[in-house]
Amino acid sequence: MLTFPSNLQTKILLQTKILEVRDIGTHIPVLAIRMLAQNDIQSWYIHGRCGYPKDGSCIAMINLNDCAPGNVDPYAWGDRTYATAHHYIYKHFSELRDGDVVDVEFILGEKPTKKVTERLSV
Repeated sequence: MLTFPSNLQTKILLQTKILEVRDIGTHIPVLAIRMLAQNDIQSWYIHGRCGYPKDGSCIAMINLNDCAPGNVDPYAWGDRTYATAHHYIYKHFSELRDGDVVDVEFILGEKPTKKVTERLSV
């Protein structure tokens, strides 16, 4: 949760995480957003206008390489990398931290160890 210095008006923002999705020969930086309003204006748009559940159970995922594609439905991706990563992020959002690796091969049991972030290896 991001907060501003006390001399500025404090705002509570949507919960977001920057994650590194990895698969066979793949590195995709993504932005994951918990669609849970933190104030009345967000609530009007997120829950009232767009219809996302008020319990925050919807997680949006956006490819940061070109800000597209993005989706809130893990089943809508149509490929193994995005779908598997989105399901994992949905289930583990609270445990994940900025910069964490979401390794599809490891999640699917194809590799015994999780990949190390490129952030530390490049």
